[in-house]
This record gives sequence, structure tokens and C-alpha cells, in this order.
Amino acid sequence: MIETKQKNERKWTPPEGSWASDEGTRKSMQGNKSRDTKPELRVRALLHRQGLRYRVCQRPEKTIPRSADIVFRKAKIAVNIDGCFWHGCPAHYKEPTKNSVYWRTKIEINHSRDNETDHLLSQFGWTVLRFWEHEDPETVAKIIHEELHKSKALDDKEPSINISAK
Repeated sequence: MIETKQKNERKWTPPEGSWASDEGTRKSMQGNKSRDTKPELRVRALLHRQGLRYRVCQRPEKTIPRSADIVFRKAKIAVNIDGCFWHGCPAHYKEPTKNSVYWRTKIEINHSRDNETDHLLSQFGWTVLRFWEHEDPETVAKIIHEELHKSKALDDKEPSINISAK
């Protein structure tokens, strides 16, 4: 007689303090990156190609426990490229059906923290630029370049930006 192995069919239970509604969701969310996302990398590549140098994922002000995606210290410009889901983009955010109360609260907290960060940095003389991940990287890079010119961090002798140049 051949015995067949039965699968151990236990119901998944989240670890203590977990927000995940199921194991697949937990693994998916753990795989999300907080830095070096594709939209950030595209914008950074365009800025770098133009000869601009910056800091990545750093605190603009040491006394404020918040980091920016791209930091131009001399010009005091902090750039954030916000994910549509995590920051509640009005054009693309769709509230999840599972754990909707958790997610609504989470996104509201993120939005409030973004506003507070912008306010705190501006009190220290920083210009904060926020973009959505779906915005055109060339347009984002051009706006950043223009802000750098306004701040006089770039030489007036420097040629105007041509993002499409390779």
C-alpha cells in the first residue's frame, strides 16, 4: 500500500503586529523599495548626465529626522519623488479593499508627514520639490534644473539644459 503525503494545510496567521491581510500581500509589501526606485533613478540619471551632483536619500537638516530622495546641499533644495500609492496621488491612488481602514489611516499619516516635512524644511530655508512617480522624468529634471538656477547654485555661464541630449 502506498501512502500519500498530505500537505500541512494550516491557515496563515500574520506575525504579531503585522498589518498584512495574507502572506502574499506581506511578501509583496516587504519587497517594495524605499529608495532607488525606477522613477528616482530615471530623474537622477538625467540630472547626472547634465553634470549635476547631489546627495541621495539623506537628511537635508540633521535636526529633522526625515530624508529626501535627492538633496542639493549648496542650493538647499530637497527633492522627493513620491509613489502614487504610498502618498495618495489624487490621480492614481485606489484604496485597497482589504484592510481599508488601516490603509486610509496610513496614507493620511504619510500625507500629513509630507506636509510637516515641507514646512519644517522651509523654516530652515530649504526649497522642497515634490513630484509624483508618474510625472515625466525629463520635465521633473528640467524643473529641478530651473530651481537650481534660481538659487544661484549654478553658474550663469552654464549653458541651458538640454535633457534630450545624449
